[in-house]
Amino acid sequence: MERAIQLAIESVRSRQGGPFGAVIVKDGGILAEGVNQVTGTNDPTAHAEVLAIRQACRTLGLFELKRCELYTSCEPCPMCLGAIYWTRLSRVYYASFAADASKVGFDDSFIYREIAQPKTQREIPMIQIIWSVFSRSRLDVGSIPKSSSVKSTLSSGESLRILRQSITTTATGWRRRNGANLR
Repeated sequence: MERAIQLAIESVRSRQGGPFGAVIVKDGGILAEGVNQVTGTNDPTAHAEVLAIRQACRTLGLFELKRCELYTSCEPCPMCLGAIYWTRLSRVYYASFAADASKVGFDDSFIYREIAQPKTQREIPMIQIIWSVFSRSRLDVGSIPKSSSVKSTLSSGESLRILRQSITTTATGWRRRNGANLR
């Protein structure tokens, strides 16, 4: 934890990002480190936790970080929390609460409120569009509809069945090749 806090202080001094640092530990040793680089890189996803996760995954050559722990200077935001769950970190330790960060201008509580809203009532509405063609070779990016009123030549149920079948086939093939479980 001491290293995560030290990284957060260094981040503030360098003016490359916010006051956040993160360290990923495996078997008692530091595997990866990250500091917030949002403002220095103009990348809103360059949070300390995400950067540490990316580095740890590259180092291990894996997209899962089982048996690894994250030490972070602040309670993770919703984006970082999602990355933590996707990588299957075994434990997270944090120094300060999200409410502490909120007091100094790093407030992510609105994201939690947005997630709880129905998709169509969010500040950025989420609109599902079902394409009638799922073939990569036939999908023309320029033809993606700009309106949610576009009708599919397949029924919604048929389109969803095809999409689910595609996802299942892809996941099954991955499991066979890697001998792993996706969830």
